[in-house]
Amino acid sequence: MDRIKDRLEEIVGKDYVSCSAEERFIYSRDQGVQEPSEPDYVVLPATSEEVREIVLLANEAKVPVVPMGGGLVLSGLTVPLKGGIVLDMKRMNRILEVNENSHYAVVEAGTSQGMLDAYLRKHHPRLKHSLPDAPPVATIAGNIAIHGSGHLSQSEGGFHSEMVTGLEVVLPTGELVKLGSCSTVSAWFSRAPLPDLAGLFLGWNGTTGVITKVGIKLFPRQAHHDVLIFMTEDVDAAPDILFRVIHTGMAEDINYALSPKPDYLSGFQMIVINVTAHREDELALKLRIIRESLRDYFETKEAGFMPMPPNMKAGLLEVPQKALSRFADVRKGGGFEYVGAIMPLEKIPDACRAGMEITERNGITYSLGARIIGRGHSAMFFFAYPFNRADKDEIRRVRSALEETNEEAIRLGGIPWKAEAAGQKLILGSMEPATYELMKKVRTLLDPNGIMNPGNWEV
Repeated sequence: MDRIKDRLEEIVGKDYVSCSAEERFIYSRDQGVQEPSEPDYVVLPATSEEVREIVLLANEAKVPVVPMGGGLVLSGLTVPLKGGIVLDMKRMNRILEVNENSHYAVVEAGTSQGMLDAYLRKHHPRLKHSLPDAPPVATIAGNIAIHGSGHLSQSEGGFHSEMVTGLEVVLPTGELVKLGSCSTVSAWFSRAPLPDLAGLFLGWNGTTGVITKVGIKLFPRQAHHDVLIFMTEDVDAAPDILFRVIHTGMAEDINYALSPKPDYLSGFQMIVINVTAHREDELALKLRIIRESLRDYFETKEAGFMPMPPNMKAGLLEVPQKALSRFADVRKGGGFEYVGAIMPLEKIPDACRAGMEITERNGITYSLGARIIGRGHSAMFFFAYPFNRADKDEIRRVRSALEETNEEAIRLGGIPWKAEAAGQKLILGSMEPATYELMKKVRTLLDPNGIMNPGNWEV
């Protein structure tokens, strides 16, 4: 233990290595209901070369390595299930390049969403990137690695992993590789037309390597922004309403939600439609086209647009949305389980019913909803379950709800998103055997010593 600690200190400096009880406790858990598991060491590298040296040491000593971004994944993916080294990437937070003409940025893996947003607003005010509805400390690399989504996922590029233009990765055996155009020329503009190897590191829960740099697409920042809320009591009407709004091509972001709180929303489904434009007349035209697409709903009083007081509208115009973060602590005590499932749009009504039944059966509260992805190609459905971490019985009930939710998501024809280890086993158990065998071959090839985040994507 001391020898490894000494070697780690030689690599990153004494101030950036710890095996103290306090740090091991903090890094053993996240905000979800997964059981804690303590690391042996916490290390904060500052460069890709330091990451490479740490991985080489881990191979030599057969010690697990668990990469961590903002630590907000909620499903235990950065909990060191088999001990070892937690590789906290937050010191690697430089914004290396912004290319205005080709609309991309290159950032180090520890760069947070808030840092890039603030940098673009100050230095490149005509550009923006897609922001997830997460606290600003969430990292860009962590979010793309779990196929995250954000406020431009509906209109511009689908999942954030689809917005990646290039990667730099330290492989489990210590080699440093670049993927995409940056592997061949100096610019990070595209993954095409080369063989696309980036998928080896997206969605793999840190089991195939350590992402150290990311190229990410940027998009125009419009001057004008407005929001509409369409309300209905009929959960089965949601797919048709969403279809109509999507097909106008006018909405930047579309979110669907229902929650028992506040009281005036109980029993209603709320569709939040964000619209942006470069000019005021363009914005007015887009809003009018969206309203017209739903005219027969509100003329027959089956559904309608909700008038919004200024303070409510201001909250809905925020990017990222802070409402979910506020809801996360509604039970107090700092516990929050966010169960995602990627599914077809037509499954939204069944997912809503399932979520309400699961929470009622387990005696917990909820918020349910979906973000539309890729102009309706899929939905990122969320089941959000806040809990009080001091209440052991409530934790047990939320854990039960989590297990039921993952099972129901697969039964409905969806796939649990950023699933914890137990949820991963459910997915693998439903997977085509040949696909699972291919995954095993890839992991064995890339990580022959099995050091990368062991316990994930395993049966």
